[in-house]
Amino acid sequence: MEYKIQHINEALRKQVVELITQQWGSPKIVSRGHIHYMNQLPGFVAIKDNGIIGLLTYHIAGDQCEIVSLDSLEKNRGLGSQLIKGVEKIAREKKCKRIWLITTNDNIRAIKFYQKRGYDLVALHQKAVEYARKIKPEIPLTGYEGIPIQHELEFEKRFKV
Repeated sequence: MEYKIQHINEALRKQVVELITQQWGSPKIVSRGHIHYMNQLPGFVAIKDNGIIGLLTYHIAGDQCEIVSLDSLEKNRGLGSQLIKGVEKIAREKKCKRIWLITTNDNIRAIKFYQKRGYDLVALHQKAVEYARKIKPEIPLTGYEGIPIQHELEFEKRFKV
């Protein structure tokens, strides 16, 4: 493994916000109508040669842990899997009953990724991205492979506590 996984710390925060802005068009992410600000969320980074090549942010509320963002700049290297293991460990330590996330209908790669790691599709929030665009107009109309971005898909993994 040529990279190391570590918690986001204040020394990395500026790089994290820059990466999120580059990948997501803004330093904020909207899921289920809630705005997450990347300068405030905990998470993990994968570091290689002093640069971030992978990033996962999360938000814990009560007994639920939401994966807010997951980015891997080097595909098929195990970065995403390692980052997921880190957040699942935290969720268990915090006695979360559920870890969940939102992705959009165009993100076929994410849909496949999460299902392979034991996450179940539990909800389709039709036309939810139209509402999200009112909060974050930077969300494009089309996404991967020209697919119109319209719906939020909710995945979860439940834990026994």
